Amino acid sequence: MTRFWVCVAGAGFFLAFLVFHSRFCASRLPLPLHFAFKISWRPEEALYRLDVDWPKYSEYFTGATFCVAVDSLNGLVYVAQRGDNIPKVLVFTEDGYFLRAWNYTVDTPHGIFAASTPHEQSVWITDVGSGLYGHTIKKYNSFGDLVQVLGTPGKKGTGLNPLQFDNPAELYVEDTGDIYIVDGDGGLNNRLIKLSQDFMILWLHGENGTGPAKFNVPHSVTVDSDGRVWVADRGNKRIQVFDKDTGEWLGAWNNCFSEEGPSAVRFTPDGKHLIVAQLNLSRLLLMAAPPVGSIGDCSVISTIQLADQVSPHLLDVSGKTGAIYVAEIGAKQVQKYIPVKSYSSSFGS
Repeated sequence: MTRFWVCVAGAGFFLAFLVFHSRFCASRLPLPLHFAFKISWRPEEALYRLDVDWPKYSEYFTGATFCVAVDSLNGLVYVAQRGDNIPKVLVFTEDGYFLRAWNYTVDTPHGIFAASTPHEQSVWITDVGSGLYGHTIKKYNSFGDLVQVLGTPGKKGTGLNPLQFDNPAELYVEDTGDIYIVDGDGGLNNRLIKLSQDFMILWLHGENGTGPAKFNVPHSVTVDSDGRVWVADRGNKRIQVFDKDTGEWLGAWNNCFSEEGPSAVRFTPDGKHLIVAQLNLSRLLLMAAPPVGSIGDCSVISTIQLADQVSPHLLDVSGKTGAIYVAEIGAKQVQKYIPVKSYSSSFGS
């Protein structure tokens, strides 16, 4: 009876062991026998790594962390959390040191944006609470002093004069002072509004539906350097794109979101990639930004798979370092992901 030996060499073994093992196998196989091996293995290149030292002390996270904003100009990170008898806003340095906390006039935060200039440090918060300060978008200074209120405090609605909100999800403020608001995290409204720096409505899209420029839970908004507004249309499992000056609909991405819609959108500092969060999949997507004049289909360059039930809700990106800060409502924390050197070197190009 002839006995056959089968030897399998994995791609992860040391080269010297592979050579020895293959010769050992060949010596025990009757001739003539010929084997052809074809190994196709291209591991995904890791473009980010977790900064396990941020923040220095995680004990400051005492509630559900819904949103995070980076003030790259001043090196600050703002975290808004929900809960009873806790500080609603925490302020850290980008290095992870805790600075202060405040709780004034914040009911139930949902989105947050840091819009600082050399002359002013400001923080905007969307509030979806049902209390005295709910259904508003509020501007604060870095120490929590209330500066401006948009909407009708404590009263939800669909009106435009005066302006009313119902569960405003997030906003993006340009350096010019123009404001982009996605209003309707499961409320009465499903709309995208652009306001001027003096809070006049410049244009809006505001109808529930699945067609172009219609929304089902618009959850996050950002603006790229080419004058395009990107909206995470979460319920419709797509990203919609608009011209920032005219509000014209430019296109949509939906081929990358068959499993789940996007919950957050932000660009890398060089504008070449869009960072997208998927809440229930606990996943971040790094997507290639399309050239001017063409939206096309989305293309996923890399992914960051988080732990199960971490639930990344909203995120922000440092304009200086490219670090991603992720607000995780499942894990009740904010985590920081640092671009690897070979990738981050492109930010300055």
